[in-house]
Amino acid sequence: MTTAAETFSTDGFGTANLPYASVTAADRGDRAFLATRLGDRVIDIAALAEALGGLDPEVVEAVGGPGLDGVLAGGPAVWRPLRRWLTDAVTAEGSAAAVEAASVDVGQVSYRMPFTPADYVDYYASEDHATNIGRMFRPDEAALKPNWKHLPVGYHGRSGTVVISGTDVIRPKGLRPTPDGVPDFGPSTRLDIEAEMGFVCGGAPAGTEVAVADAADHIFGVFLFNDWSARDIQNFEYVPLGPNLGKSFASSVGTWVVPFEALEEARVDTPPREFALADYLRDGAEAGGPWGLDIHMEVELDGEVVSRPEYRRMYWTAPQMLAHMTVNGGSLRAGDMFGSGTVSGPEKDTRGSFMELSWGGKEPLVLRDGTEMVFLRDGQTVVMRATAPGPDGQTLDFGECVGTVRPATGV
Repeated sequence: MTTAAETFSTDGFGTANLPYASVTAADRGDRAFLATRLGDRVIDIAALAEALGGLDPEVVEAVGGPGLDGVLAGGPAVWRPLRRWLTDAVTAEGSAAAVEAASVDVGQVSYRMPFTPADYVDYYASEDHATNIGRMFRPDEAALKPNWKHLPVGYHGRSGTVVISGTDVIRPKGLRPTPDGVPDFGPSTRLDIEAEMGFVCGGAPAGTEVAVADAADHIFGVFLFNDWSARDIQNFEYVPLGPNLGKSFASSVGTWVVPFEALEEARVDTPPREFALADYLRDGAEAGGPWGLDIHMEVELDGEVVSRPEYRRMYWTAPQMLAHMTVNGGSLRAGDMFGSGTVSGPEKDTRGSFMELSWGGKEPLVLRDGTEMVFLRDGQTVVMRATAPGPDGQTLDFGECVGTVRPATGV
């Protein structure tokens, strides 16, 4: 008798990962179900629980819906025993047959949003990215604003247009700046990506202030996140209150949500801090640090890899972002999510946006066929991927985050 882990595990999708998704499959009645993944097998968690037993009733109820909403609402009292049970289930002797019966091949599934987005905050946590954008947008000023190294800068985004990987992105319209200072209206001509990682949270009592040290009790999982951006619309509108139409038209969530606790082996030191941090943002040993994450990202355009950002360079960490979100009494609900902001590095091939890769259009990116690339054209497809180290030499794979640009409507 063999274990499911021995039979089905692949590099990236072994027992160290066991990520979550909401999927449908024709041979399971086209109903949406909460799934985990082991190798190329996508496992119906509720079906496996029914077959094997061993889960407390409240956990069984939480996994019975089409996605993660019930798990997030239950908090760590649900998601931690669920992960332990899944690990035990796929490593038990003779488990291969039960897992195969409760699963389908990954090529047979379609993805849905894995959770219902509640509120959404987008951060600006990469010093490399913030410096690059500052130099381009404000060439006569300091690249970083005085507040940048004292708090994680962010804005409240629109959760209604957070979509699952594979959803087409319609080119947005809005007011665009012109050389004479009078804006014109039309489709964005500077459509861009933002290669990010996203974080989704479980519920907490109203008014809860989450300390950095307690973040793992509230951050459920991590996923690829492409926060599409219309740079021309954004450039005209963002002063003095920040992004609106230039960002709210689409934000893509990757196919798989990796449990935050699965990333223990990926934790690394953060870059050196220039200033002492406010008490609520301190993330050293006293707060259970380090909280940096060694995530290796990849951005592909129409089949060609154009960038490999490294998340470990991010100045601000996910626990700090969550602490900042809640320190003022702001509520935290099941499904609340936040994006890291664009992940970029110092070298050109580690920049996480076409704005940076082409330096605002002044230095076009030359693709392998000789084509010069500045901003996205209709019909182009962007694929993001990411991996992180796991225990015992395993790799954690985040799947893909895919989006294809379609023409603006009504033009």
